[in-house]
Amino acid sequence: MVKEQITALIFAGGTGRRMNSRSKPKQFLEMHGKPIIIYTLEHFEYHELIDNIVIVCIKEWIKELEGLLRRYGISKVKKIVPGGETGHDSIYLGLLTMREFINGDDVVLIHDGVRPLINEELISLNINAVKKYGNAITCEPVRESSVRSKDGEIIAEVPPRDEMYTAKAPQSFYYRDILRLYERAREEGIRSIDSAHLCSLYCEPMHMVLSTKNNIKITEPADFYIYRALYEAMEGQQIFGL
Repeated sequence: MVKEQITALIFAGGTGRRMNSRSKPKQFLEMHGKPIIIYTLEHFEYHELIDNIVIVCIKEWIKELEGLLRRYGISKVKKIVPGGETGHDSIYLGLLTMREFINGDDVVLIHDGVRPLINEELISLNINAVKKYGNAITCEPVRESSVRSKDGEIIAEVPPRDEMYTAKAPQSFYYRDILRLYERAREEGIRSIDSAHLCSLYCEPMHMVLSTKNNIKITEPADFYIYRALYEAMEGQQIFGL
């Protein structure tokens, strides 16, 4: 019997326009001499259940990424794929290349390359939830009231806060299921914000996994400094046993 494989699909295709960084994309910005993308990849590299990593990267930065993988000993990367026009397109391209080495009943974890504050436990929770429920969407309870507006001027609804969550990552699925949705979206000309949004558009049931705290996505300059402060605080806790 062939062992099921578990693959992490890391989306690192963003150009970082909102970071105001002219020198390099946000995923290649460094903290303490190490690029953000490497901090993210290490969580999957060191997890014993992850067999493969596929990275979707800006075409012009693939050579740079290859060098970083060698430098930091990231050995599970099976493929690096040039990104598409949008995040939706890039995830689809990453899923397509997996046909070469995984089966339909293998598990795929889709994760942002600029979301480095995850941990081994969250990856395991995603894998276990896929096996039990069919998928896993990492979510975090909202901390403030959310409002709904169609035009950005008039508030139409203020949903109960205890019913509201923010979709994070990883977002995890059986390969056959998520590839089927992206192929259907391609045929129908639909582009989604993320995989959870795509599932919602097609009324697919989703199972929620509670996120670790501070699972931030580094999108704007302030996010980078928040990440640095959080990382240094966690490092301090380990050193001093707090």
